Amino acid sequence: MSHRTTGRRRALAGGALALAAALTLAGCGGSGSGTGSGDTGAAKKPEIAVAGAYIPEPTMDDMAAGFFTVTNKGGAADSLTSATSDIAGSVTLHSTKGGVMKEQKSFEVPAGGELRFASGGNHVMFEKLKRKPKRGEKVALTLHFRAADPVTVEVPVKEATYSPGEDGGSDASHDTHMSHQSH
Repeated sequence: MSHRTTGRRRALAGGALALAAALTLAGCGGSGSGTGSGDTGAAKKPEIAVAGAYIPEPTMDDMAAGFFTVTNKGGAADSLTSATSDIAGSVTLHSTKGGVMKEQKSFEVPAGGELRFASGGNHVMFEKLKRKPKRGEKVALTLHFRAADPVTVEVPVKEATYSPGEDGGSDASHDTHMSHQSH
């Protein structure tokens, strides 16, 4: 009977040792990809920033367009999934290709890249305006992402004919960065 007990103890000890080894290996793999002190975890997260936002003063009473550039300096791609504003009943995402505007459910924001919303291309539509924004005002716009926290931007209302870069602003340099985007 003592032989049977010894065999059982060896089996339990071997199983416990295998479990401990598995947990140790799992712990090693997880520490670099979590929110620990290693740089690896931070590099695999999106780092979203928004710049160059503006709304041309709308000519219609019930809708307006908005433009901006989303930059992702992080090591993981993300998606812009929606937008909200207290000035509008709804804010929708749109692409324009070949002069045809189409509503989109989301837009990819590549890791280490940017997503540009510009006149004649991607844009947001402020629909069912509660009031028509006037030139010189700022409108709050909150962008919602799949992974990153929401970003709220104070968007200035510009003259209806405004085009970035005409005033010597930094937005003109974004034109070359977006040539690889096919959205």
